[in-house]
Order: sequence, then structure tokens, then C-alpha cells
Amino acid sequence: MIKGLESGANDNQAFANWIDQNCPETLRNQQLGEDAIVWGGRNWVFQREDQKTWLERARAEGLTAPRWPTAYGGAGLTRAQEKAFREEMTRLGAPSPLESFGLWMLGPALLEFGTEEQKKHFLPPITRGEIRWCQGYSEPGAGSDLASVQTRAEDMGDHWLVNGQKIWTSYADKADWIFALVRTDREAPKHLGISFMLIDMTSPGVTTKPIQLISGKSPFCETFFDNVKVPKSYDEGVSSIVGTQNRGWDVAKHLLTHEREMIGAGGGGLLGGRSVGAVLGDNADPVLRAEAMELEVDNLAFDLTMDRYKDQAKSGRGVGNASAMLKYFGTELNKRRYEILMSATGSEGVEWDGPHGSLAPEWLRTKANSIEGGTSEVMLDIIAKRVLELPSK
Repeated sequence: MIKGLESGANDNQAFANWIDQNCPETLRNQQLGEDAIVWGGRNWVFQREDQKTWLERARAEGLTAPRWPTAYGGAGLTRAQEKAFREEMTRLGAPSPLESFGLWMLGPALLEFGTEEQKKHFLPPITRGEIRWCQGYSEPGAGSDLASVQTRAEDMGDHWLVNGQKIWTSYADKADWIFALVRTDREAPKHLGISFMLIDMTSPGVTTKPIQLISGKSPFCETFFDNVKVPKSYDEGVSSIVGTQNRGWDVAKHLLTHEREMIGAGGGGLLGGRSVGAVLGDNADPVLRAEAMELEVDNLAFDLTMDRYKDQAKSGRGVGNASAMLKYFGTELNKRRYEILMSATGSEGVEWDGPHGSLAPEWLRTKANSIEGGTSEVMLDIIAKRVLELPSK
């Protein structure tokens, strides 16, 4: 237990003291690129010793997954305490000790739908950074219409035989495991007959192929399954299917809610702890500065809205279809942010190795934010039908 949290008198101060004592000074307030993010996994190699130190100290307190129960490697914090921890991380310029699709997406799905055996088997290694996961949802013929997935898993008695292809599987070439939607009943309606399956990426028959993007370096891959044998049960009787067989769509929808919140939340952040106005400087064009101030007001409103929905989730009501609204506004906000920066830097901003570093690739990458996790057009359709309940005609 972090000293000072027991009293609950000043959680922010308790976290500030702990971060100050445990996060290496050499990591603070650094403009670290994507290559410096700690993803963990079987083959992960730390670029810096201070990153390893920070991860070890954070996971010892369960702070890689602050709100997860301590039984599964988390810290068991309340939502308010987690918010205080994140606030002090930002204020002190401390980087996240660990990033992971396991933390952002699979973990919440397992906590909601997993068996006790699955939680104990899969969650602690995620919090320790020992296993790196990727997501196997989209297919060449099933993107926004995700329920049309055709990757199939045939029942072979003691195992499943998986065949098919996934696309846009981020970091699949570096992942240890994949959580995938597979069709286990080909005769059922498309939203039924789908199962949520956990597959070891080292299984024979699993291959990946990187996808190059206009922004240069790309995390995306195609993933192929050719007669992949997936055990029905892993060690200690841990099922490879999460939730009920043929009801994987229920798990998928829950996970998509977290994914859209995560993507949308990326639009509400600041650049290295600095506001866009600060990045522009005092000599920027007055029109751009006005746009930057308008962006910052919208950013503040978005952050407050995110807090409101987090409080709603805390009460047990969940976010539901409102995640589409958060995802849409957050990603569009991020695109606006980079449009302003590109306008301010002019021709220098489009130089790949110019004085503004990775600005051009980051600007191009924001375009994908409004596609992944459901396109902006699909999000607007969900908002109209499910949030505003507008008539279809």
C-alpha cells in the first residue's frame, strides 16, 4: 500500500510523493517517441535501464493496472484514486510504465466475461508486462460491418481448427497472443455463431505480414491462420473461448466500447504535456492562435465530458453507445490539433526529418484515428440511432 493512501485524506499528495520517489528523474518530462514506449512481452528489450526500473516499481504496487483487483495484479484503487494517480503522473511528467492492448481492451473483457480460471491465468502476466496481446477483429470483408467475419474455427473434438485472415492487426508481428473473433457456427445469423477466442501467436500456421502506410513506419499487419490448432483448454483447464460459445459478439461489443473510449481519449491529451498554444509560441499567426484557443476550450470540455461518463460507469450504468460519441469527438479533435500545427509550421512541417521531428508522420497518423475502431461515419450513425434515437427515415 502506498504510504498516505490509507487515510484517504489527500490521495494526490500520496501519489505525488510515491511518483517523485520511484519514477527516475531521467524519464521525467522527456519527449519520447513511439519507439520508447514500453509494451512488454516475451521478446521485449528495454531501450533504457530507467524504463525497466520504473516498470518494476510500478507493477510491484499494481499500478500498471490501477483499478484491477489485487488478486489479478492490479492495485485495487477506486476510480477517484486512479484519476488522482493519472493527474500526478501528468503533472510530474512521468511516462506510463507500461502500455498494452491487454490492459486497455482484453483485460476489461476478461474481468466482465472471463471465468475465474481465465482471470487468474491471463491477467497477472498482463500487469507484469510479460505477455503482449494484439486484436484480431477486422477482416478484408469485415471492417465496419464486423459481424460479417469469416475466419472460422471448426470443432475437432479436443481442439479448434482455425482458418482465415485478419487485417489491421496492430503490432501482430510483435505480439505473443491474439484475441480474435472467429465463426464457430457457420449456419447461424451473422451476429450469432461468433466466438471470442484466445490464440497463442507461436502456434504453427499463424503468420503475419506488415502493412506499409503513407506515414512511414506502420504498426499494422495482416495475420493469417492456416489450419491452426487451438486447444479447447490451456493449462489447468483454462478455456480458449471467453464467454459463451457462439455469443462472442457480446464480448466484442463490450471490448469495442473500451477501444472507442481509448481512441477517443487520445484526442483529449496534450503534446508532451504542452498545450497547442504553447507549441505555437508567441509569434504565431493571430488567426492560428485563435484557433488554438478554441481547440483548448473544446479540449477542456471533452476532458470534463470524459470524467462525467467515467463517473456514470462508476455508478454501474456503463457508457454503452455513448462511447461512439466520445470516439468521434476525440478523434476529430486530434485531427484539428495537428491541422493547426501543420499550418503553423508551413513547408518545414512536411519535412520528414526536418526541425519539427515527427510532426508530419503524426499528422498523417491522425487520419487513421477516425477509421480504426469504427469510422467517423459509422460513429455518427450510431449516435443518431442509439444515442439521439432519431428516426431512420
